[in-house]
Amino acid sequence: MNNIIPITFDKVNLQDPFFQSLREDYDGFDDWFKRKKSQDAFVQYDDDGSVIGFLYLKLEEKIVDDVEPNIVADKILKVGTFKIDAHGTKMGEQFIKIILDYAVDECADVCYVTIFEKHSNLIKLVQQFGFEYHGTKELGTNKESVYVKQMNVVTGNVNKDFPLINISNVKKYLLGIYPQYHSVMFPDSILNNENKNIITDVSYTNSIHKIYVCSIEQVDRLKYGDVVILYRTKEDGKSAYYSSVVTSICVVEEVKNQNDFLSFDEFYEYASKYSVFDRNELFRWYKKGKCRTIHMTYNAAFNKRIIRRDLIEKVGLDENQYWGFFELTDYQFEMITHLGGVRASLIKNNQL
Repeated sequence: MNNIIPITFDKVNLQDPFFQSLREDYDGFDDWFKRKKSQDAFVQYDDDGSVIGFLYLKLEEKIVDDVEPNIVADKILKVGTFKIDAHGTKMGEQFIKIILDYAVDECADVCYVTIFEKHSNLIKLVQQFGFEYHGTKELGTNKESVYVKQMNVVTGNVNKDFPLINISNVKKYLLGIYPQYHSVMFPDSILNNENKNIITDVSYTNSIHKIYVCSIEQVDRLKYGDVVILYRTKEDGKSAYYSSVVTSICVVEEVKNQNDFLSFDEFYEYASKYSVFDRNELFRWYKKGKCRTIHMTYNAAFNKRIIRRDLIEKVGLDENQYWGFFELTDYQFEMITHLGGVRASLIKNNQL
């Protein structure tokens, strides 16, 4: 999806102009690349087949002793090579999500990346999602800064904690999303029977941040850090009992009411960055009045989709309530995440 594919080094064209800056930054880059021929990387191509993103990850153990100070942990994920040609579609966030999902899947305690200080935008990106300055690697013109993310620590900052979900002292809700908006906004949660070609290289698909627009008054209850389970509503012509499913977990950053914006242009400037709705659709929402924007992070896709029938019969949700938005009990949330196969290590119950 998004033209990012896992592929071995030997299948990548090393002569692609994309690699020239890496060649200039790192002596012996070509030889290193060739030695990795059987290793996997994540590569993004544009429509012409040119490389526009490259990511290589490597697991290490116990100690990283070529940085100062050393990094010490049982399991360490190294971001070995990470470069993107920015093109305005938030693809950097998609790569960050790949890095952190990989760290979670491999039960890494620590994740780190080395970056030349001249790459200020990349540094800002990793810092946004919890990588902190740790130290340095090499000296002189080869000197890089080292940024480290602790994978088992929550701080109370939704972005820095991503993808961890702290459920202590927050409320949990179910939020209904129409099918035509669901999978293009939440690509890792696409259903097996959906056309994968609907996933394209656009901001609202790639970004970790999402903005959903609705007119449900009850969403005003949402507070910073609250947890939202996404409920993909039924397909046209099908029974909700079997075609409606819960698919994902998000964490709330903020909710804004239409009255918080002085004009449509201000509303559009805010909502369009991470929303699936185009200008005309957002204008219709604004003209309709009383709309809300829910700004949240997309933390996890379920490994197993849970149909409405099981939400009623196994989890105990009320069949007769309004399924657009309602609060979940702690037990219901725990049951849903268990049935959905969400990694237990993602869910934290830490008092801050």
